Amino acid sequence: MLEGFRPFRLEGRGVAISGRMAGEGPPLLLLHGYPQTHLVWRKVAPALARDFTVVLTDLRGYGDSGRPKDGDYSKRAMADDQVAVMRGLGFPRFFVAGHDRGGRVAHRMALDHPDAVARLAVLDIAPTLHMYRATDRAFATAYYHWFLLIQPFDLPERLIGADPEYFLRWTLAAWCKTEGAIEEEAVAAYLRGFRDPAVIHATCEDYRASAGVDLVHDEADLGRRLDQPLLALWGEKATPGRLYDMIAVWRERAAQVDGRPLPCGHFLPEEAPAETLAALQSFFPIAPDGELPHV
Repeated sequence: MLEGFRPFRLEGRGVAISGRMAGEGPPLLLLHGYPQTHLVWRKVAPALARDFTVVLTDLRGYGDSGRPKDGDYSKRAMADDQVAVMRGLGFPRFFVAGHDRGGRVAHRMALDHPDAVARLAVLDIAPTLHMYRATDRAFATAYYHWFLLIQPFDLPERLIGADPEYFLRWTLAAWCKTEGAIEEEAVAAYLRGFRDPAVIHATCEDYRASAGVDLVHDEADLGRRLDQPLLALWGEKATPGRLYDMIAVWRERAAQVDGRPLPCGHFLPEEAPAETLAALQSFFPIAPDGELPHV
């Protein structure tokens, strides 16, 4: 599904990260979310590779990337992985776009590594701390998985592991609002990794971290605003845009914010690939000399 993208496997922060890359030009890192892999970008990445060096990775614990022995699934550790990979590829400074969990990693990366991240785009998320603080019945109903996956080991692992294919297909169908956007070939590819008990456990650990250590890190940075330009995109049929004033929320976290809804549900790169592509192409500039702009 990503013809022409060459695979790689590089060391992150103590764990091997798998990915693919293609193209020439300014480096652009694309990060996926739950319960998917880098393939979420399959409809967008080839066109971006005409102007950028596009790097696609699987987050630690997901897809073909490794599962850390220390069990650290903080967004800080995940961000450190990606910065290490980009440096290993020869890109100490780069653009990043993250969907879902990948957007949370991108946000943390921009906070922890401001010299590495030139610009960032976050797709269909509001800041984690804001979402937990604003929890109400509507949020808990729509984001039931946030509260299921953070339960102690091994309750969610056993429940999901009893029929991982059903859980994956139900989740994709519930969050996707565009019929046929996630083709069977993609579902099969996602399922190949997701049915692995180690992946199910890793993804639960990802969410447990978001309800634990990630909130500690976010609390410590409360009031701090990113200097990098930030683009927020969200699905007009998805939950975040219904519950929050997305631009206002992100302007509490970044000094320069632009954004808009796209005509889709949660899976922007799959449901609205043309609109997602156009938004990213407009936001990430291509300097004549190939250099990334500085804040």
